[in-house]
Amino acid sequence: MNPKTKALQERTHRFFIRVLSLCERLPNTDAAKSIGPQLIDSAGSTDSNYRAACRGRSKREFIAKLGLATEEADEAKGWLNALVARGLGDVAEARVLLKEADELISIFVKSQITAKRSPERNGRLRR
Repeated sequence: MNPKTKALQERTHRFFIRVLSLCERLPNTDAAKSIGPQLIDSAGSTDSNYRAACRGRSKREFIAKLGLATEEADEAKGWLNALVARGLGDVAEARVLLKEADELISIFVKSQITAKRSPERNGRLRR
């Protein structure tokens, strides 16, 4: 596996784990009880869809899975923004995770653009 691919897989997984930790410490309010599970789902899907993209059987599948990872990271960003706006939980950590979500989105979008431009080799995208 390409070292950059492996590093990004580790990064998306760390993002997910940090979101889990943040959500475990949310206050026991109706808002937090609603936001927490959705944030966990979207952060987990960011991680799992990027991993699935890396196992893509074709360039088209890789690009599609990257698109899903991008959508899920953007959804996580929305939930993190809500936590910050309401001052729920560890706002400083939520802000750090917001920055990470932004960076992941940027990386995924750039990867999609690159993949669309690059040729496919033997039915598989070179990564």
